[in-house]
Parts: sequence; structure tokens; C-alpha cells
Amino acid sequence: MTGQSDARDPVARRALTSLPRAERSHETRQPSARAVLAVASIIAVAFMGSVIVTPLYSLYQRKFGFSEITLTLIYAVYVVGNVVALLLFGQISDQLGRKPVALPALALAAMSALLFLFAHSTLWLFLGRLSIGLAVGILSGTGTAWLAEQYGGSGRSRATLTAATANLSGIAIGPLVGGLLAQYAPAPLKLPFLAYMLTLAIVAVAIACTKETRQQRIHKLTDLRVHPRLGVPRDRIGSFTAPSVTGFVTFAVGGLYFALIPSILIQDLHVRNVAVGGLVVFELGLFAASFIVLGRRLRPVTAMSGGLVLLLPAVALVVSAQALHSMPLLLIATAFAGATMALGYRGSLEMINEIAPDDRRAEVVSSYLIACFVGNSIPVIGVGVLSRFTDPFIASVVFACTIATLSIAALVWRKRDVRPRKPADNRATVG
Repeated sequence: MTGQSDARDPVARRALTSLPRAERSHETRQPSARAVLAVASIIAVAFMGSVIVTPLYSLYQRKFGFSEITLTLIYAVYVVGNVVALLLFGQISDQLGRKPVALPALALAAMSALLFLFAHSTLWLFLGRLSIGLAVGILSGTGTAWLAEQYGGSGRSRATLTAATANLSGIAIGPLVGGLLAQYAPAPLKLPFLAYMLTLAIVAVAIACTKETRQQRIHKLTDLRVHPRLGVPRDRIGSFTAPSVTGFVTFAVGGLYFALIPSILIQDLHVRNVAVGGLVVFELGLFAASFIVLGRRLRPVTAMSGGLVLLLPAVALVVSAQALHSMPLLLIATAFAGATMALGYRGSLEMINEIAPDDRRAEVVSSYLIACFVGNSIPVIGVGVLSRFTDPFIASVVFACTIATLSIAALVWRKRDVRPRKPADNRATVG
């Protein structure tokens, strides 16, 4: 998931250059509270949809009989949607307008819910995760840009904080709602998605009534410009390494919780109440959102280093909770993990923006985000594979040792990297 730059959200930087040049120089305007709530809600509802299924994985596993490897692949295909959205759809709302992109993306999120609602096989789950990955990538970028335009040129930090808070609020609320409805209401694999689609409908109505802030530049889809850009200048690779590794390990911790915590609760803590899985992930999002706000004045390097240090007890406590079958230890681990996600991600992204050349900033930041997405998927798949061929606890130990080693390496590399940095350019963009 600051010293005080505007990079608390993976797509927040895109909002900064989506504003017309003249508008970027204006004073902060006081936006309509109703408009801010409506636009922030598309970010929240997108991330809510990405994790509402988290406490339900064990129920689908029981229904369709798939393995831990398949479970992790179902989770990880979401990242494919994120990457496609980042590389191919990152700037479409700049060209078509915010509302014409947000409303179809909300429909895409609804399609994802329908796929889960009527799932008849594992393939439906893969398609549902891919769809919500695309929707999240499009809605988060569009929503963040829209918020930046509402707050005005010099209100970007407030817009970014709003976007980051909405992001983490959705991550907290999604599994809470999914777990409670699945455990205590009828139709556990139906009602959570019906509730989610109702939420999407309410948000869509609010967005339809919200003022457009971006003038449509093109009127034919064939005129859309798509420019995927990745790359790091050779002289910046050393400075890029520590923040990118931090992003990798931070997202790996998130992936562990979003994909595997329900299995850990059942297999190691012997807790079969799916609402508990939702509550654990809710705690993760709650602590992450809190540390985003509480740590907003920390320098980027301090935030990044703090996240890396806090990651060490987080993964150690997760493994200890499994070994000792201890729910209190898992809850303490989750608090550390939430702080790790907030500080490590925010600080590392801002450091990337500091070292990126102005003329290649989009390429560098997008490359960093790819490292984050890989961290969100590959380690989780590795845990699934090891669980299949060895033991789930051994897989968790290997995961914890690997992530801890990478964290220490990033801390050591950061101390060696003493190249002076220029101040961050607040006009930078992700894509």
C-alpha cells in the first residue's frame, strides 16, 4: 500500500498528469462531499469485489474438490487482469472521460460476481477472478484521476489519501461482508455476491449522477491510444532494486492473507467458521488503512524501512501461530502485516518516484508495479505447490524464510545505495 509525496496508491500517480496543465496550477478547490463520496466508492467497491471471495475459498474447494495449487492459481489469475489493465487500459479514461469508463467497469465487476454466483466448475472461478482483476485495474485508475480533478491541482495529496483510504476500506469490508453472510445467512455461495451486486448498482447510480470532470477527446474506439511502457534506466537500476524488492515482499504478504488465510485457519487452527477468516482479513485492512493515515508524514525511506522491519515479526508470528495453533498469535501477526503493507508499499512507491527520470517516470513506476503484482502471485503459487508435495506448515516456513531474507537484503541494499536523489516531481504519473 510519506514524506509528503502523492504516491500512497498504486494508480495515484496517474491522476497527477491527467489534469490539464492550467488546472494543475490552480489553488485547492473544495469539492462536493457527495461527489467525493461517489467517486471514492468506485475504488472501494472495486477492491471489495477483489477480496469478498477470500473467506469463501474453502467452501468452493469443498464444492468442486480442487487442490491447494488450484486455489492459489485461482487467486493469482486476478493479477493477470491487473497487469492487462495497467498496460493496456491505463489511460483510457483520459481519452474517453471518467464516467464513460467507470460505468462499464462497474458492469465488468458485476459480471465477475455473476460468474461466482452461477459457478458450475472451477473454470467459472478463474473467469470471475480475471474479470474482477480487470475491473479493479480500470476503476482504481479512473477513480484516483477523478478525485484529483475534483480536489484541484494543489489538492493532490488529499485526493491521494482519499483514494488510498477507499482502497483499504474496500479490502477490509469485502471479506467481512462475505464471511458474515456465508456463515450466518442462507445460500453462502450466493448471498455475498447478490449483496455485492446491489452495492455495485447503488454506486453506479451515484456515479451516473456525478459531474464529469474530463472532456471526451475521442468519439470512436478505433482512435484510442494504447502505449504500454516498461523499463528502468541503466544508471537507476541500483536505486530501483530495494524499493522494487520491498514492493514484491509487501504484496507477497497481502497475497498470503487474501489467498491462504482461510486454509491456515481450517488446517492449522482448526477454525471452520468462515466469518473468522473474513474478520482476520478485515483486521489486516483496518490496520493498513490506519497506518496509511498515521504514517503520512514519514519520509519515504523511513516508511519503507519501517515496513521491511515490521515484516520480519509478521511472517514469524504467522508461522508461530500455525505451529502453536494460536489465534491470538495470528491476530498479532495480522496487525504487523497491516502496518507492513501500508508503510512498505507507500514508502517504496514514493522512493521509485524520487529516482525516476521525468521523461521515463511512467515506465519506471509501471515496472515497479509489475514487481508488486509478481509478488502478489508467484509466492502464493509456490506455497500451494509446496503444500501439495510436502506439508502446508513446511510451505509456510519456506515462504516466511524467503520473504524475510528478501526483506533483509532490501534493507542492506538500501543502506549501500547512497546515490543522491532529486526531489520527487509531483506531476508524475503511473501510466
